[in-house]
Amino acid sequence: MPPATALLVIDMQNTTVAMAHRAAETVAAIAGLSERARAAGVPVVTVRQQDAGMVPGTEGWRVVPELAPRDGEPVVDKTTPDGFLDTDLDAVLTARGVTEVIVTGFATEVCVDTTARQALSRGYDLVVVADGHTTSVRTGADTDGLMPADRSIAQYNAIYRTIGWPGRRIRVRAAADVDFGAPEGARDVRPA
Repeated sequence: MPPATALLVIDMQNTTVAMAHRAAETVAAIAGLSERARAAGVPVVTVRQQDAGMVPGTEGWRVVPELAPRDGEPVVDKTTPDGFLDTDLDAVLTARGVTEVIVTGFATEVCVDTTARQALSRGYDLVVVADGHTTSVRTGADTDGLMPADRSIAQYNAIYRTIGWPGRRIRVRAAADVDFGAPEGARDVRPA
């Protein structure tokens, strides 16, 4: 039986996108993926961070216009890097019969990675969109020991290509290679 899929759009808010590496390219990749998901009847779930820097109702907290949730689409608010912790994300997915999540968003090493691993621990199969997640811009003195953004994104894509999780299917795909309409066995067959 084919998996029931949902697309997760994590923390693509004005504040985070303003500091994002490859912001325009990442937003475009996720926007295209979101439109294709909607056309195929796949739920698009927006996951939003709220904290001292992103206060609900402020401009910085809002999701960028290109990725704003449509009327009736689920929105999950969180206060930690884990999209599942103390939220209704699991209930939202379960109510829709979802067995596989496609993960996109900001920031690769924090909210995207934490939510992806929690999805695996909660029994979901996982697709990481290689060009659909990003991290902060890092230049000169503000690197604070972090590897350059391109390398960090590539490293996490490599981790998810090789990580094992008993009983779970994990794939890394470019946004253009995610096929919402193909039957099981023919889905996402191009190498990432």
